[in-house]
Amino acid sequence: MVIKNVEQLKKYSHDCAKCLDVKFTGADGKRHLVLCGGTGCLSSNSAEILEEFNKLIKEYNLEDKATINQVGCFGFCSQGPFVKIYPEDTLYRMVQISDVKEIVEKDLIGGETVERLLYVDPNTLSKVTKQDDITFYKKQVRIALHGCGSLDPENIDESIGAGAFQGLAKALSMDRADVIKEVLDSGIRGRGGAGFPTGRKWQFAYAQPDGEKYVVCNGDEGDPGAFMDRSILEGNPLGVIEGMMIAGYAIGAQNGYFYVRAEYPIAVNRLKLAIKKAEEIGLLGDNILGTNFSFRVHVRLGAGAFVCGEETALLNSIEGQRGMPRPRPPFPAVKGLWQKPTIINNVETLACIPYILREGASKFATNGTEKSKGTKVFALGGKINNVGLVEIPMGTTLRELIYDIGGGIPDGKEFKAIQTGGPSGGCLTKEDLDCPIDYDNLVARGSMMGSGGAIVMDEDNCMVDVAKFYMEFICDESCGKCTPCRIGTKRMLEILTRITEGKGTLEDLDKLEELANNIRSNSLCGLGQTAPNPVLSTLKHFRDEYVAHIVDKKCPAHVCKNLMEYVIDKEKCIGCGLCEKHCPVNAILKTDYTPAGHKLPSRTIDTQKCIKCGMCIASCKFKAISKQ
Repeated sequence: MVIKNVEQLKKYSHDCAKCLDVKFTGADGKRHLVLCGGTGCLSSNSAEILEEFNKLIKEYNLEDKATINQVGCFGFCSQGPFVKIYPEDTLYRMVQISDVKEIVEKDLIGGETVERLLYVDPNTLSKVTKQDDITFYKKQVRIALHGCGSLDPENIDESIGAGAFQGLAKALSMDRADVIKEVLDSGIRGRGGAGFPTGRKWQFAYAQPDGEKYVVCNGDEGDPGAFMDRSILEGNPLGVIEGMMIAGYAIGAQNGYFYVRAEYPIAVNRLKLAIKKAEEIGLLGDNILGTNFSFRVHVRLGAGAFVCGEETALLNSIEGQRGMPRPRPPFPAVKGLWQKPTIINNVETLACIPYILREGASKFATNGTEKSKGTKVFALGGKINNVGLVEIPMGTTLRELIYDIGGGIPDGKEFKAIQTGGPSGGCLTKEDLDCPIDYDNLVARGSMMGSGGAIVMDEDNCMVDVAKFYMEFICDESCGKCTPCRIGTKRMLEILTRITEGKGTLEDLDKLEELANNIRSNSLCGLGQTAPNPVLSTLKHFRDEYVAHIVDKKCPAHVCKNLMEYVIDKEKCIGCGLCEKHCPVNAILKTDYTPAGHKLPSRTIDTQKCIKCGMCIASCKFKAISKQ
């Protein structure tokens, strides 16, 4: 079928919505199972679990009673793989291949819930049957993540039934300038990190003389610990395609380019499949929905260079040139891809656009703060109980993100800091926990929104080591085009390395700040301009840790190997010899001392041989070994 006009789209969408409703309500008398098909769950045998379900459904002659398909990421990654059963809305977590038979026999056939696979609320210790009743989801509002965890990303009918292309249809009935005004009125700012108003960027390209123009989707997600864009493309690629098409119509472009890193093969394959299916039914190509708007989508793969997330370096890469930033001005909206006017939006931004057109700017703006409207997707990771992907209204506090949604810090440890914005951001501390999350608040406190990485750290993290980690990353990823970034970050890394090795001086702290300010002021692109943020924020909030490394020659968190040693408590040691057995360098020796009540002599560590690998601590069942 080829959809030739809006009326046909409405009818087709209505029919698809009825089919989707049957899936969710079980109106056909069947049980409908969905299984997480995001990268994280696929790495935990999700594909094999699907195969086992299909096998057993066939063996038990349940084809007319049950169906199963894969959907996008549920978000709650630390509890996956997930299986949800409609119409009861029963959610099973941490499902293994060995659990499939029990689910089929006990639930699908017997109608009885498999209690042991339900989520257990850590506060009440009660078992939770439905996804929406889990604390992790209660404060989330899914706009960019629309359809992720419920729709089959490889079934275009499900996406159309859930509203796909309704935003485009509305946009095509409006004047191009009015589409841009709607985006402006929504208050949406670029979700890639800089927070520039999306509508204003579109205005700049719209104002350029008619001719060849381009829309580019930045899917080059390179921040350590970030997986927002990947999950959106895996879970609802059509939503991002539709957002790109609306942008193309608004500025007068006929071609769009997705730039996605090649390390995201599932996202790339589902994106290509969505493009192909949209072309087959006439929603991509010439004279879309019977209008004079024509649009085609192309996919380009990035080779994993972090700097290609910077928009001008990305453009160079698409053109086949080396991925290095261009001086600005001119900005891409004036001279971008192949020197033509180009707007560049990231995946999350474009995923929000169909909602804004479909539901209206005012509804989108009901979420958020005065200057930061809508929602923001975060990849919540690190020392946090509930690791995963979350979408929260702007204005949600860090405390709510970490403790309500994230479930707090594991093992009763004390919260120390949260790094937002990846290598470009800074560390926020206890004093910032009640800070509402939005673009301006985070910048004012020495961090930034970034693309949405949020790494939580506890008392066991060394903040000097954290700064060193991010600086190592920046040094590896610097393209080398400008001197401040190429050389300045290397000098900063050398200083940080000296400090973590116990060779630093107090003068090094002044040098770090001087270098940081010079790099920030003089670098060519955003990578260099924000590179010093992790160092500056840790110096501001955790200067005492830097001083301890330099003056006391101690790492308070016992992380920096040159400044700590492993010690065995001779009273706790029972002489079992497990640590000695697991030591790879024979650094553990017997002593002449036998603690009272024990039959075997305790052990000690030869600090000259010890390589501080941690095998002894991991093997000791009596917690007799510690770092000092």
